[in-house]
Amino acid sequence: MNALLALEDGKIFKGKSFGAPGESQGEVVFNTSMAGYQEILTDPSYKGQIVAMTYPLIGNYGVTCEDAESYRPFVEGFVVKEYSKIASNWRSQKSLGDYLVEHNIVAIEGIDTRALTLHIRRAGAMKAALSTKDLDAKSLVAKARQSPGLAGVDLVKAVTGRKAYEWNKRGRYKVVVLDCGVKFNILRLLEKSDCKVIVVPAYTKSNDILAMKPDGLLLSNGPGDPAAVGYVIETAKALLGKLPTFGICLGQQMLGLALGGKTFKLKFGHHGGNHPVKDLKTGKVFITVQNHGFCVDIDTLNPKEIEITHMNLNDSTLEGIRHKRFPLFSVQFHPEAAPGPHDAEHLFRNFTKLMERHKKR
Repeated sequence: MNALLALEDGKIFKGKSFGAPGESQGEVVFNTSMAGYQEILTDPSYKGQIVAMTYPLIGNYGVTCEDAESYRPFVEGFVVKEYSKIASNWRSQKSLGDYLVEHNIVAIEGIDTRALTLHIRRAGAMKAALSTKDLDAKSLVAKARQSPGLAGVDLVKAVTGRKAYEWNKRGRYKVVVLDCGVKFNILRLLEKSDCKVIVVPAYTKSNDILAMKPDGLLLSNGPGDPAAVGYVIETAKALLGKLPTFGICLGQQMLGLALGGKTFKLKFGHHGGNHPVKDLKTGKVFITVQNHGFCVDIDTLNPKEIEITHMNLNDSTLEGIRHKRFPLFSVQFHPEAAPGPHDAEHLFRNFTKLMERHKKR
């Protein structure tokens, strides 16, 4: 089956379908990870986005349910150079193509993903439409232009859970996770760090969180424009200084806004497992996993209150902050990886140490 990817600037890529038949729109971005396509597909932070993989061969080890980072894929579409019809892995339960069809995800192969990536780097991430039904270039470009994009759109409401639940039963520290699109590996690593984890919907009020008497709060990753998620920002603002708090990705952006800062949209975002980040206190450089299209503006944060802890070495954007008075820190990258390097996993131990110190006060 033929497929067509159309960008809002009129650029067209022709290929073949290897997913579900249909049509979708979203912001097209590229991911530089060499493996871990299933974890990428099931990362709720990709809601609203069509993901293009820069690695040329995708699908060669199939899909296994244990590797999912949420209960289903959230990407709007999937783009690869070559889809491997042969899946060779003892853990594999089904092929990638079958998995995409099962979850109604449109996917295209056979396009020049290098050309697409270079185009996005030059022109910036842009709205796109992917279709197996409408193969008229002008019509599909028009649909891309008419799609909502990410700026100003609240996508958290589309990925957050509908009710609170316990991830595990035991742990020395009770942690409430505000679910804006949380990845399962964040919850696994909290459990590994001796935390009893309670996951609550993104719209949960601050008083309801405090009523649970947690030892700490984690603001999770998630999709879209942080400035559009005012209800989470208000919750974060109401809890400043009341609980040890750890923010990850969108969680950092919402904390930055709660602390009086501003966010901006990156030209083509950070998506992949090879982004160098410097810890400004130790001088160490970590190779990190990233997935975000927005960032906190360093110049809008109050240096008397907030310390910059991490910096991106590719473009000098903000990657981490710590509050000088409140028990609060956050990072823009993904310390839980899944997929990617585990360089920053120690941040979960830092969170438990923060909760331990706060308990003793």
